[in-house]
Amino acid sequence: MTADGDLAGEHAPAERRRRFWWVKWVLGAVLLALLIGEGIYLWPRLHESWRTLTEIHWGWLVLCIFLQAVSMSGFGRVQKQLLHAGGVDVSQGKSVSVVYGATAMSLTLPAGQVFSTAFTYRQTRRWGASPIVASWQLVFSGVVAAAGLALLGIAGAALVGRGIGVKLIATVVLLAAVLIAGNYLARHPGALEAILRRVLAVVNRLRKKSADHGIAKLAEIRAQLESVDLGKRDGALVGVWALMHRFADVACLGAACYAIGADPKLSGLLIAFAAGKAVGSIPFAPGGIVYVDATLIYGLTAAAGLPAAQAVAAAFIYRLVSFILVAIVGWIVIAFLFRTPQDDDAEYEQEFKQQRRI
Repeated sequence: MTADGDLAGEHAPAERRRRFWWVKWVLGAVLLALLIGEGIYLWPRLHESWRTLTEIHWGWLVLCIFLQAVSMSGFGRVQKQLLHAGGVDVSQGKSVSVVYGATAMSLTLPAGQVFSTAFTYRQTRRWGASPIVASWQLVFSGVVAAAGLALLGIAGAALVGRGIGVKLIATVVLLAAVLIAGNYLARHPGALEAILRRVLAVVNRLRKKSADHGIAKLAEIRAQLESVDLGKRDGALVGVWALMHRFADVACLGAACYAIGADPKLSGLLIAFAAGKAVGSIPFAPGGIVYVDATLIYGLTAAAGLPAAQAVAAAFIYRLVSFILVAIVGWIVIAFLFRTPQDDDAEYEQEFKQQRRI
């Protein structure tokens, strides 16, 4: 490339930033409007909520913090078990430290989910995971966590109807099916390769490329997947730790309610929790600030039977623990364990982008 080409390449990002200078101001204005809107909505209840917070039961608050730590540890166990199935043994301490660091990024940074995923990918690669195993662990842990969240939400809906419900049974079956499918594909990578070959043939035909385009990459994926052995024991433990992760988190919300003297309905608690987590997956603002809080408050009021003042106080305590405290701990972990840049950061960053395009 010529010097002029290099110069043009350097100026391109700057020109794009100047062209879209208004975007950050629009996003800032929207966020400010949301904050003002929530302030207007909560203002009549803030005085009573503050009085409720001054009468907090400290034992329940301590339990709330403990349960959130158990939840984070559970997800660390999920990650650890999946990596073990891929032939990578890592200590629980290392796994949990990455979970805290990734969660802090996801909660506090713009586009935090992208940064946290890339961060987890880099660390698992340094532990010895192959690119496919590192990506597989990220995807599979997300699927299992989502299935656990769906299970809690449907369980809440079933309790409202005073019955187990077809949907609850279907969700349990779905969670088991995910684990069985992951086990089967890990043990029979040839079956996955055959499916991907058919898909690739259709994609190549649509893109008007040669029939064997990308075949070499499929062979590489199969070779790396052959190192994954998600047996019955690993699969069962992944399911157990995923449920522990979710149940401890919803128990943390329950403890936050009891900390301010509330007595929530179990069904409503599950529904409010599932709704808050589902809305929080929308990457609109760091940590889902404002809209997650509003969802929790509405869910606790409408479904769990809490008065508005108690719902505001309970949501405040839960978010203080699950958002603020977890983020603080996560950034402390990053500062002490992951602050120093590594020589292979750029290499793994590029590799991660390539894996996302596959």
